[in-house]
Amino acid sequence: MKNILVPIGTSPDSHETLQYAVNFASDFSCRIYVMEVFSVPAVAGSLTNIEEKVAESSKEHLKEVIAKVDNKGVEIKIATYNGDLISGLKEIDNELGIDLIILAPRSNDIKEELYLGNTSGRIIKRTDIPTLIVPKGYQYGPYKTILTAFASGVLKKKKVLDPLITIKKHFNSGVNLLLVKNPGYKETDLKVNTALMDISSQMTITEHATTYLGVLEHLQSQQPDLLCVFRRKRGFFTSLWEKNTIMKSEFSARIPVLVLSVKKD
Repeated sequence: MKNILVPIGTSPDSHETLQYAVNFASDFSCRIYVMEVFSVPAVAGSLTNIEEKVAESSKEHLKEVIAKVDNKGVEIKIATYNGDLISGLKEIDNELGIDLIILAPRSNDIKEELYLGNTSGRIIKRTDIPTLIVPKGYQYGPYKTILTAFASGVLKKKKVLDPLITIKKHFNSGVNLLLVKNPGYKETDLKVNTALMDISSQMTITEHATTYLGVLEHLQSQQPDLLCVFRRKRGFFTSLWEKNTIMKSEFSARIPVLVLSVKKD
């Protein structure tokens, strides 16, 4: 991993997520790009400089957030984009090559119904960039145990495992696989990719209506430091795919969640 992107919103706690990203980047010798997206429609006449003014204001906001963190010698660069969030992410990824996005969920407040809000939900569901969701206020530390959950062991490309493999090697993590047989599963789903098997310490097979219910059963008993799931059409977020927000009643986690992408599955 070389480039980490941290989307910065209006939350007063944005610097906490950035600090976590900086600590992570320091461990893995990465550079960080902080990003803020704004939307200024094209106008004519004397208002044509509005975009420039908004962009400058956005940069100043990002500088204020950066000033609140200990950069630990990590290179932090600023990226702004005028337009749609997902289009901006894709453009920056095409230009720079983003290896990982680090963001916070909507809220940890038990009174807050949403785990992922509209912005974070769109990033998780509408991009193919590996993403690390870090609970607000969560302190960075080694991932000693990683629970990797999936409904199908089929992986067309080993490359999708690169972030997981990199993290495992760095921390010498134990990777426990959890294969959750969902209704209507195929026998081919039970054939776990050899690359996934090679990095694992053990594998558990369970049967539940959803992968998330299978995860709930094992989070308490295994107490992992990191949960790893897959973003694909029949993956972890299947039942939630059509909407951007995710309710805590449907999914929530008190530990970081690494979301890997599997295309054309």
